[in-house]
Amino acid sequence: MRLPKHIGIIPDGNRRWAVKNGLPKEAGYQEGLKPGLELFKLCQQLGIEEITYYGFTMDNTKRPREQRLAFTKACVEAVKMLSKENASLLVVGNTESDMFPRALLPFTIKRQNFGSGGIKVNFLVNYGWQWDLRNYFTSHEKNPNLTQLIRSRDISRVDLIIRWGGRRRLSGFPPLQTVYSDFYVVDDYWPDFKAEHLYAALKWYDKQDITLGG
Repeated sequence: MRLPKHIGIIPDGNRRWAVKNGLPKEAGYQEGLKPGLELFKLCQQLGIEEITYYGFTMDNTKRPREQRLAFTKACVEAVKMLSKENASLLVVGNTESDMFPRALLPFTIKRQNFGSGGIKVNFLVNYGWQWDLRNYFTSHEKNPNLTQLIRSRDISRVDLIIRWGGRRRLSGFPPLQTVYSDFYVVDDYWPDFKAEHLYAALKWYDKQDITLGG
């Protein structure tokens, strides 16, 4: 089977899962931690080279305070969980904003290897695509090197994006790295993650005609 080198993960449906189970919306974020670690280990076993998790966006911080605190806490815990694995970890997001969790600042300076290193893991926290591309659009350099000006420059091109929760949109996922990404949607909510979701996405990807425009 032909596997993608880099998979983007949009773990959507946490709030809808909580409501479905009679819980307040903010309770759904904590339920996404275990699936995130399970997916990481599956990708590790399969030999996937890089994963990018969508934590939360700058737009998400407009949600009610209880929800904002809950998804921020979940992101901090998720990064700390992954730092106990064999991974090369990087957090990308607007650190100048008060909405960025201070506990994750050390992970933003440069990619850090934990354990024996290995699979690259990027975690988008307080990320915004306009924030990401701002330096490129405001640069006065002649023929600037685009990849050096974007803030997500250490994230490589994404081969496959998998989104849980049934929504069919990218929601501001890093735009330059996803121009040729294949996009697979799982109708189940993220807290209901099953290994079969990943296997089905990879089986589907294997059948796609990947030409990158050529």
